[in-house]
Amino acid sequence: MKKKLVATLLTAAMVCSMGAVSAVSVAAEEADTITVGFSQVGAESDWRTANTESMKTTFSEENGYELIFDDAQQKQENQVTAIRNFIQQEVDYILLAPVTETGWDTVLQEAKDAGIPVIIVDRMVDVSDDSLYTSWIGTDALLEGRKAAEWLNAFATAKEIKPEDLHIVDIQGTIGSTAQIGRTQGLEEGVEKYGWDLLAQQSGEFTQAKGQEVMESMLKQYDNINVVYCENDNEAFGAIDAIEAAGKKVGSDIANGEILVISFDTTNAGLTDTLNGKIACDVECNPLHGPRAEELIKALEAGEEVEKLNYVDEEIFAVDDTVKEVTAVNSLEEEGTFAVTPITQEIIDGRAY
Repeated sequence: MKKKLVATLLTAAMVCSMGAVSAVSVAAEEADTITVGFSQVGAESDWRTANTESMKTTFSEENGYELIFDDAQQKQENQVTAIRNFIQQEVDYILLAPVTETGWDTVLQEAKDAGIPVIIVDRMVDVSDDSLYTSWIGTDALLEGRKAAEWLNAFATAKEIKPEDLHIVDIQGTIGSTAQIGRTQGLEEGVEKYGWDLLAQQSGEFTQAKGQEVMESMLKQYDNINVVYCENDNEAFGAIDAIEAAGKKVGSDIANGEILVISFDTTNAGLTDTLNGKIACDVECNPLHGPRAEELIKALEAGEEVEKLNYVDEEIFAVDDTVKEVTAVNSLEEEGTFAVTPITQEIIDGRAY
């Protein structure tokens, strides 16, 4: 920690002057404070807000931290500036939730040269040298997409809906983000594997307003949409508003003309829409990364090696028990079977976000 030298010098001075005891005590307290700079991509969604709050709660003054927080407002150049400011401020650790995967080599090299460990949060970074960052914490977006695709296949099969009768539109996330890449790929693999009709794909930028705008446009262009694959809850909220405004019904009864919505994040509002039948399946993307980030920092403080990739645990929630489990392969090509939980009010009330 950057204040250790100050504490050492003041301790030596105590030998010469008992009056320095109080100064030594203050310096020692400062030496125990870990300074963390956190560059957050923005506040574009309920998920992002929960992610930010998890970090702020974890890295609080009461827990022995000084958190320097910066909201990049969805701009990579703001994040680059923030990281450089953190370096100048000589923080002990940098947390980066990147807006997109590419374009980080130069500034991360600067942090490495300064001897500051960088922990990537949520979206991954695509860099020429993996040593430019210490560790990554987040969700397996490709696995999330594959879970959703397998749920849709199992649900359609149970309802005796033919693959070619599923007419899907994909409201994508921010293009180039890890979540968008993985969730889009998961759907596209399902389309190729099962023979679904993928009508269109367009980014909703992970926001409700853009999700609604994109859905309105798609409804005008296609009159046979019966599945909307939204790459986060906020896009789903916008899509649902657009569908209902067009006089159509949202629900899981495709055979009787309802439009089925699949989403990701499992925010409180998203799961409430699942309970109300407006979102048929919501795949969890756990935003509570603060505790895991603290575990990594404590390990690094103790001189321990840490895992490069740290995936958080996640669930699948659905409107009913038509599908009880799905089998999917994660990004490491490991196959797993995952339970599908029918949502209840009790589950919603017991969750932290």
